Amino acid sequence: MEQQTEQLFTWLDTTTNMIVEKEDVPYLEALIAASELLFYRDLPEDLDEDYEKRLTEQLNQAQLNEYPLEARRKAMQLAILKGMKGSTQQHHYITPDTIGMFMGYLLQRFMGDTNKFSVFDPACGSANLLISVINQLENKQIKAYGSEVDPTLIRLAYSNTNLQEREIEYFHQDSLKPILLEPVDTVVSDLPVGFYPDDDTASAYDLKAEEGHSFAHHLFIEQSLKYTKEGGYLFFVVPSSLFESEQKDQLQQFLKQHAHIVGLLQLPETMFKHEQMRKSIFVLQKKGENTRDPRKVLLADLPSFKDVQAMDSILMQINQWFENER
Repeated sequence: MEQQTEQLFTWLDTTTNMIVEKEDVPYLEALIAASELLFYRDLPEDLDEDYEKRLTEQLNQAQLNEYPLEARRKAMQLAILKGMKGSTQQHHYITPDTIGMFMGYLLQRFMGDTNKFSVFDPACGSANLLISVINQLENKQIKAYGSEVDPTLIRLAYSNTNLQEREIEYFHQDSLKPILLEPVDTVVSDLPVGFYPDDDTASAYDLKAEEGHSFAHHLFIEQSLKYTKEGGYLFFVVPSSLFESEQKDQLQQFLKQHAHIVGLLQLPETMFKHEQMRKSIFVLQKKGENTRDPRKVLLADLPSFKDVQAMDSILMQINQWFENER
């Protein structure tokens, strides 16, 4: 599959650069056009003859159905990463594949025999995490939703979804404002970290700061719980220092009231340049009539994903935890 990923990335990159050169648009804008060209196989009208000829030649070199879904996702991911290189914006960031795979594994374990469920990512970005998780749940019927405020990222999410030939419903909006969405069974998200600038919107939240701006990641946790069914599970990528901030007491009180803390899995240190940038996977269950706190919270310090033996040992511990909990 690596060869197919590389082949498709090369096609996307070459076509994107042609569009950049001719139309003088940013790389990511041109990437959206290139991926739409591959999906719809339809050239815009009124192109000059030479440009039309070059794009037609490019189109004749690639057929989407020749590539497996994961090759399409990874090729698109590589192209997006290339387009984002040098971007200083915090939210222009793609969740690494290893995290997506591990979150997909956890989702599978927690959902067990449930074959039909809904999943929502309130900070979906270009939808790489959401699609990565869905691709691992092959035998399940999943209704997926994503929300994203950034106009370029939401268009990349649409392009990504088209190339996957999947159905995902997207909301292009600030996800901390009301969303026209029925509560879902699960939430999966790599939460935006930092301060949320809109104090008016934040004022409606229990987790608003007493003074100054509120933490966006805290508000996202509250909003996600609001849009989750009772008993539903939530899987977040959060800063490992989540319970060390000045607003930790407020967050703990809120969670005690509305959710069960099910697990906290520290991601491998090797994934992060500095210890203070380290992240964890945080698993919650929304409280409901028949829910209870786990006998024991699932805690683990994950080894490098490349260390197969250490990883097998952790997975055995996680499986043991499930046996004791069920």
